[in-house]
Amino acid sequence: MICPVCDQSFTPNGRQRYCTDACKATAYRRRHHHGQPAPIVIPARQPRRPITVYECATCDTRALGQQRCNDCHTFMTRIGYGGHCPSCDEPIAINELLHQTQLD
Repeated sequence: MICPVCDQSFTPNGRQRYCTDACKATAYRRRHHHGQPAPIVIPARQPRRPITVYECATCDTRALGQQRCNDCHTFMTRIGYGGHCPSCDEPIAINELLHQTQLD
């Protein structure tokens, strides 16, 4: 007899249709999982602190990814996610940029 999965000939034992258990499992997967979408891959979690802009309530100093003010030695308030401004290299939050463009 010829195995329908791998096309190799074998001597069946009783009502055996496949040459090995691996071919039997492959045939089962082909019958039952055909047409299902690929599983969703969730990306690994990344820390948010390095992209968060903080501002000191006492001296109005801003920092990116640093929660404690170097001048006052107090904890700063979170402004939002952001980065360094390309023109002045100061930390700026995304929500400030979006709010600024909505007003214009």
